[in-house]
Amino acid sequence: MPLDKSADSLIREHRTAAATVTLTSSAGPVANRRVTVAQKRHSFLFGSIGFGFVPLANGEVEGKERETLELLEQEWLALFNFATLPFYWGRFEPVRGKPDTARLLAAARWFRERGVPAKGHPLCWHTTQPDWLLDLSNDEIAEAQRARIRREVSDFRGLIDAWDAINEAVIMPVYDRKENGITRICRADGRVATIRLAFETARESNPDAFLVLNDFDMSTAFECLIEAVLAAGIKVDALGLQSHMHQGYWGEERTRDVVERFSRYGLPIHFTETTIVSGELMPPEIEDLNDYQVTNWPTTEAGEARQAEEAVEFYKTLLSYPAVKAITWWDLPDDHWLHAPGGLVRVDGSPKPAYEALKSLIKGEWWLAPAEMTTDDHGRIRFSGWLGEYEVSVDGGKPVSFELDRVGEMALEVNL
Repeated sequence: MPLDKSADSLIREHRTAAATVTLTSSAGPVANRRVTVAQKRHSFLFGSIGFGFVPLANGEVEGKERETLELLEQEWLALFNFATLPFYWGRFEPVRGKPDTARLLAAARWFRERGVPAKGHPLCWHTTQPDWLLDLSNDEIAEAQRARIRREVSDFRGLIDAWDAINEAVIMPVYDRKENGITRICRADGRVATIRLAFETARESNPDAFLVLNDFDMSTAFECLIEAVLAAGIKVDALGLQSHMHQGYWGEERTRDVVERFSRYGLPIHFTETTIVSGELMPPEIEDLNDYQVTNWPTTEAGEARQAEEAVEFYKTLLSYPAVKAITWWDLPDDHWLHAPGGLVRVDGSPKPAYEALKSLIKGEWWLAPAEMTTDDHGRIRFSGWLGEYEVSVDGGKPVSFELDRVGEMALEVNL
């Protein structure tokens, strides 16, 4: 970041347009009229996982559980505009030939009805694999993986067009925690070949799919793998960087180092899995976060105050870089992965300070409140707005949508 510019000024520089909007009708310019402009959506993807809403979308919960999920739904939709849905193969198809397609289709439609696009996570991963893969030969495993990708990408096309095509390929061939079929074929064929299998099979099934190469390994090992993948001619739409901070917040310096190192590939960057805890930190000597197994990991008042400060700094740091296009918080409520207090709301649904702090950014500081304006003699209005979708209406009439899709000076015409 240039030393003479703050994060706030860079965010405005990289995320806003100075718009001149000309309003017209069949009679010509809509001149000297009072109009209302309202922002409807950010182009930046402020995301969270939507795993917990799958039962709600399928009508599987009642009573208190349903009330809790409906409260979380309101809180989720008030903050986020992008959902990640679970496609872990071992849970999605524990019995071969009986995938959980119908329930996930219902969940994707549920989010779509609320104006929220969804991403599927993941198409290929060595963890959480179906046991029946182990009975197959390597060639059969590879073909089963291709068939799984074709099926999911085709079945969900139009509802889910963004996918984590492959997850954690750096560790994939050397993973030794549990025998699984995907590690077997990755060990035999290599990382690049396995990545090619995932990306090219998905691309064949949906040429318009947006495919992410996702990993938790922020070391040079991932950089070397990215370089090998790009050199092999594999088309990657975005780099997915995980940022689970159970052992403590990265801090601004490390965050900037990560973004700058991975920005040099010229690809969009998605922070796909972000966690900042609001309780005691996981001991630093833990190498694999999954080794920290507790059933009671409480949030604390001091931890919540710390989490709020760190979350704001993290989001501001990331948005100051134009390459960063998405941040997904993992998950909205506490007690999700590893029972960590990593949510923005407590287990009872009450918001933490971090929820309120991020909401004040996303729907406050970084949001254009409904604004009354008057068109000039040529039907024009001028304003500065965050990139995203807007609506304009004249004298309380039917609103018409338009989009601010590039930074700097922007002129467009909206026909009413």
